Amino acid sequence: MTAIGLTGEDEAKVEEFAGSLFMACLAAMELANVELGVRLGLYETLAGAGPLTAVDLATGAGIAERYAQEWLEQQAVAGVLEVDDPAKPARERRFNLPNAHAHVLIEDDSEACMKPCASVIPWISKALDIMVEEFRNGTGASFGLFDLHDIQAAFTRPAFVNHLTQTWLPALVDVQAKLTAGERVRIAEVGCGEGLAAITIAAAYPNAEIDGFDLDQASIAVARTQAADAGVAERARFEVRDAADPAIVGEYDLVMAIEMLHDMPDPVGILQTMKRLAGDHGAVLVVDERAEETFTVPATEMERFFYTFSTLHCLAVSMQHDGVGTGTVIRPATVRRYAADAGFSAVDVLDVEHAQFLLYRLR
Repeated sequence: MTAIGLTGEDEAKVEEFAGSLFMACLAAMELANVELGVRLGLYETLAGAGPLTAVDLATGAGIAERYAQEWLEQQAVAGVLEVDDPAKPARERRFNLPNAHAHVLIEDDSEACMKPCASVIPWISKALDIMVEEFRNGTGASFGLFDLHDIQAAFTRPAFVNHLTQTWLPALVDVQAKLTAGERVRIAEVGCGEGLAAITIAAAYPNAEIDGFDLDQASIAVARTQAADAGVAERARFEVRDAADPAIVGEYDLVMAIEMLHDMPDPVGILQTMKRLAGDHGAVLVVDERAEETFTVPATEMERFFYTFSTLHCLAVSMQHDGVGTGTVIRPATVRRYAADAGFSAVDVLDVEHAQFLLYRLR
């Protein structure tokens, strides 16, 4: 091992950097305990129930009392739960889940929901195993290999529920006019994942017909089930199919790709397909990460978040089959370059505010 000489200034930086990594470790471990509570239904048991003892939680959730006690105390010191009197004997202490915290931990449709963040913790182990080899080989890895589809759907769900029909589609004035007029509107979604966007649109507009295409069989299976459960399976249809298949025919009123272009080995080919499916009169919408215009250090928290997913997943998916290797941090200039190479003459960034996403209309 090489000895590293340190100056006095270095010593101060050592303490600061070591402290930051310890805090990162602490945050990860506390998120793991949140995931434990999610999986065991402990937050649902606590929500609205008022202060509970460990015995109460154990009985209500069907878990062992000693584990209930330790988890309640951990959640209290982490600031997730409130405790009535820390000085009481352990079995007499009562713990309460504040309504605001319950909202963050339970409400799947809320933009404040952080359950997907906790679910990342167990997934990281799988991603690391894949990416250690991938960093050495550099050949790319398939989306399905990561088993990420449920987590990705959970992250995007609040955006679809709260923005898709409220602000995103209205920003496409011509498409929105057809939807609100009750005309038949045909929509294609490439890389549809678990189909949440298509199902949301179909539920809001009975005149909309959406065809979703994705190569991930697990995602399509979930999409079909959820469409049936929502009662829109006849109008929200899903196929395990390469969106670049020339046998797919338009003309669609809207062709959209939501948070998937950065994963594509051949993004230009996908955009060419979207252009063909839209024909002469359809709209083409690409929704992808709100990356900064240029690489900058220090970066925003969102940019840092994008990079963590890129090195653990997205870059590898975009490098398979000799792909271009875009990665999660897809900058606006990159989208414009891909669009130009695909034959589009203009790219408009729609006037829609969202912390994570930018909306591009390609013309």
